[in-house]
Amino acid sequence: MPRKIEGKILPWPRLIECREEWRHAGCVVVWTNGCFDLLHIGHIQSLAAARNFGDVLVVGLNSDASVRRLKGPQRPIILAEERALILAALECVDAVVIFDEDTPEQAIMRLKPDIHVKGADYAPPSGKPIPEAALVQSYGGQIRFVPLVDAHSTSSLIEKIQGR
Repeated sequence: MPRKIEGKILPWPRLIECREEWRHAGCVVVWTNGCFDLLHIGHIQSLAAARNFGDVLVVGLNSDASVRRLKGPQRPIILAEERALILAALECVDAVVIFDEDTPEQAIMRLKPDIHVKGADYAPPSGKPIPEAALVQSYGGQIRFVPLVDAHSTSSLIEKIQGR
């Protein structure tokens, strides 16, 4: 694997150092997160759209244990280290960090991104609740939304593969 790709997967201490470097350089840091199990076109389009909100895109990746708690015992299909490499190979992604919690609040508190990106299914007025909204606003961050790609999800891919 080329070093450039592996070098985008950062442990928390290094990511925090990079965050300070980006802050001093005046970069707008964008954060989005997810499981990204069986990467599909909806993921790619959302990540590309998120990258357009700033200078640096950091992707928070749910750990395997977190994915199991969120999606069930048969998930993830692809292990976190491989999912991280796949994400890091994307041109629009500048850094990937794996987090163990089920929600991104702790990760966001550590990184304090300028912009936190969610899918349009969270957009007001009728979107799903955003538990981390108050946290993002508390340090002056913004929440932005990206469009969803209809009929594309990892769950629907799994069902298609299983012939359902």
